[in-house]
Amino acid sequence: MTPRSRWLLFLVSTPLVVFVSVGGMLGASSLARQDAYPHLRVFKTVADYITTSYVEPVNVDTVMDGAMRGLADGLDPQSAFLSPEEVQAVEAHTPLPAGDTGLFVMRQFYLRVLGVRDGSPAARAGLRTGDFIRMIDGKATRDMSGFTGIRLLRGAPGSKVSLLVLRGTTVDPHIVNLTREAMTGDLVTSRRLPGGDGYVRVTSFSPGAAAALHKAVDAMHAAGAPGTVIDLRGVADGAADEGIAAARLFVKTGVIATLAGRTAADRAVTSAGPGDGAITTPVVLLVSNGTAEAAEIFAAALQGNHRAELVGEPTTGLAAVQRLVKLPEDHGLWMTCERYLAVDGTPIHEHGLRPDLFVESPAVAFGDTPPSTDDALAKAVDRLKSARK
Repeated sequence: MTPRSRWLLFLVSTPLVVFVSVGGMLGASSLARQDAYPHLRVFKTVADYITTSYVEPVNVDTVMDGAMRGLADGLDPQSAFLSPEEVQAVEAHTPLPAGDTGLFVMRQFYLRVLGVRDGSPAARAGLRTGDFIRMIDGKATRDMSGFTGIRLLRGAPGSKVSLLVLRGTTVDPHIVNLTREAMTGDLVTSRRLPGGDGYVRVTSFSPGAAAALHKAVDAMHAAGAPGTVIDLRGVADGAADEGIAAARLFVKTGVIATLAGRTAADRAVTSAGPGDGAITTPVVLLVSNGTAEAAEIFAAALQGNHRAELVGEPTTGLAAVQRLVKLPEDHGLWMTCERYLAVDGTPIHEHGLRPDLFVESPAVAFGDTPPSTDDALAKAVDRLKSARK
């Protein structure tokens, strides 16, 4: 067998291996249906034409990687086709380097900025939710997974990374150079608002965030704040367990979170129990297009149990669990296998949460100063006052 024939065989057979592997995880019968095979025949026909009739000899490695990325891209923004090096890092549980830019990204055409951690290099450079990263250190992100992008943004503290950034409808991209730092600072900050209510800003749902949130809201209440606004805008990192632990502070009874697989029997429900719901002060949550993952799970629990209203923009819709599926030639598929549901049973993942009161975030051009007023915060305070009447 010639080298080209071997590559063609791998190119055509790998999708079948993916389907079989996934079938073993999700129930083989559902993926062994006859309607799957016409697509495989089309795939083989396309591969035949590309390798024998394209205007010039093709790089089969490039064609293969593109086909596998396409399969993963058709699932959701968090699923990805992994290189052997990435598979090795996942299996070895290799931690990300300590140097961080403070950016949280997902795949959407290029890489889209979900959130920017307060006080981070990215925040100081003026990057915002909704920005698109077109290149990372000269490497195009057009065909890059979020899994890969997150890892390219990390490095040793003090190292530099150059980003080519697009914002809104601006034609010209901007070069933004960042120096990575070890993330420090409080997970939760708080202050009193002019009208007397409390304002609590969550910067991350990293371990310890729930305890810090409890302390901050209690401090606001002890200081005489009749209610508290909790700001979750642009919060896109942290562990789901931390979001659930934070929700327990506010929800006394009812379902807090449901983690569901493909079948109805494949789900785990977390409900409030004795000792939960210790915080009874009125709260309103500020959310945005950058509110994702643990922050969404927390927000869904409070909204679904009528414990808090959401003010702002629809959330991202990223609340799921991924698992590694091994493929031939040491490649892998990083695939979503479970997703979180809202209290009413609708998926959070790829749907997001609808705010009770929509307030759009202001558009800010590169180099411009953000507005001094915060309309969403003002509306949230109004909702707090209404809730107390």
